[in-house]
Amino acid sequence: MTKTPQTARKRPAVKKSAEPSEIRFYRSNEKPYGAFSNLYPRPIEFEGRTFPTSEHAYQAGKAQKPAVREWILSAPTPALAAMAAHGLYVWDVVPDWAKIKFDRMRAVLRAKFDQHADLKELLMSTGDARLVEAGTVNNAVNRLWGEVDGKGENMLGVMLMELRAAYALKPARTTKAMANPAVATKAAKNKRSATKQESTAA
Repeated sequence: MTKTPQTARKRPAVKKSAEPSEIRFYRSNEKPYGAFSNLYPRPIEFEGRTFPTSEHAYQAGKAQKPAVREWILSAPTPALAAMAAHGLYVWDVVPDWAKIKFDRMRAVLRAKFDQHADLKELLMSTGDARLVEAGTVNNAVNRLWGEVDGKGENMLGVMLMELRAAYALKPARTTKAMANPAVATKAAKNKRSATKQESTAA
């Protein structure tokens, strides 16, 4: 019986490509990623007004009449504000809501994370992980903004990942002269002075 050489028996282990991790969040009181929920209790300034949560800021744009808007915003919790907004009659909703709601949510999220450095740091700490709002109740709203049992558009998660990518972009490098106006002014004066001397010498 011929023995298989030792080197032939040992095959190098095939490294599996690492799949990006996934971070799931839903309830605002879950630590640490509950902060990604729009119901998380953190005030934001938006459109010249201070809202107790990003959910309030988002839902404020849905009502067509100021009185209805104030009624929604008077809800004691962001969850109740959302419920009130979801229950509006068609004629109480701004006509183009279906078109503008995603841009409004993006603007609200930008305000939230721009205004709170700790939340921005938490978002950036997620690296390349896929962010998913994992709903527990199977309805149209949860399937739009998140996923239920792995199914849904997960728009909130997508927008958070978009924002994270935007923050990750490094600003264009500037020279010391551009970064410091005083240095730039001094350099310009020296250049003009040298040019004048050369002109006189000629």
